[in-house]
Amino acid sequence: MLDDTLLDDPTRLADADTGGWLRAAARAGAQVRSTAEAAAEAGVERIFSERPRAVVLVVRPGVGLAVAHLVAALLGPACPVPVVVSDDVPPWVGALDVVLTHTEDPGDRELAESIDRACRRGARVLLTAPNEGPVAAAAAGKAVLLPPRITVPPGFSYPRALAAWLTVLKSLGLVKVEVAQIADELDREAERDHPMHESFVNPAKSLALRVADRVPLLWGLDDVATAVGVHGANVLAGYAGVASDVAGYPQALTRPVLHRRAVQGTSGADLFADPEDEQGGLVRVLLLAVRQGPAAEAARRAAEDTLPGADVLEPAEEVTGGDAVCAALLALRFELAALYLGLAAGSLGGNPY
Repeated sequence: MLDDTLLDDPTRLADADTGGWLRAAARAGAQVRSTAEAAAEAGVERIFSERPRAVVLVVRPGVGLAVAHLVAALLGPACPVPVVVSDDVPPWVGALDVVLTHTEDPGDRELAESIDRACRRGARVLLTAPNEGPVAAAAAGKAVLLPPRITVPPGFSYPRALAAWLTVLKSLGLVKVEVAQIADELDREAERDHPMHESFVNPAKSLALRVADRVPLLWGLDDVATAVGVHGANVLAGYAGVASDVAGYPQALTRPVLHRRAVQGTSGADLFADPEDEQGGLVRVLLLAVRQGPAAEAARRAAEDTLPGADVLEPAEEVTGGDAVCAALLALRFELAALYLGLAAGSLGGNPY
């Protein structure tokens, strides 16, 4: 049962946050900044200066999959080189390719084998992982290893992986992004979402209250926003035990029953409805928007015409920055909202992992 009074009581919040999770999430900007510094010291700009034949994103259990979705979306279909997302290094990887991977598990032997294989074939490899265990040993002297410089609990390394991968992709000339700007905006978002700020002025607390006792439908109005929705669903499940639906809005249109429930849920008809009387529970539609431009605006208008009461999360209305900045900000807001929701509902206790 949600105790919404806890959200606006900093003392009770601090007592409930036994794992220091809110503080860990708020260190996202510091993670980005320290990772950029580590990459500069490791010579990433020099090592990854030549454009590759292909970029391979090797994903392992944890945040890596969500980061891969976002990076692939940021690169987009116009990317001049193929982008491959895989659980391990494909057999065709060679000296002309770049491999990016991330893990929080230093003992992931499958990843260690993949790294060793990629390095033996001459690929340029960047890895964000702890500086110990089989994974680090496989990378030693052969790959660029960026261990964490900011200590956070497992599950909070999304900003670090994103910063490392974007730094490499910028060096390769595949994205235009200022990683320092991402760090600055994440610091500002953490301040807006600080536990001392009450719910009506705290975007993360407000988001937590909006999805409480609802099934969140995280529907992206563009590919980058949909990729952020993947991370949003992960943290809502991981920290608050809330199951979500994630889809691009065009895909959501192809599911008539769920879409009909979404239309009903945004029409005001369920204002006084009892979630227990509703088959499958009441829904909360969150339309996520990151990209700007005529196509994005048209998609938003079409969705809002059909779902007039839907919440629209559009970071570009709040900050000045490119798609990567807005995506990172929205990802952090979801993390903090999930933590607030889990703490207020009492579902986040002990170590969530």
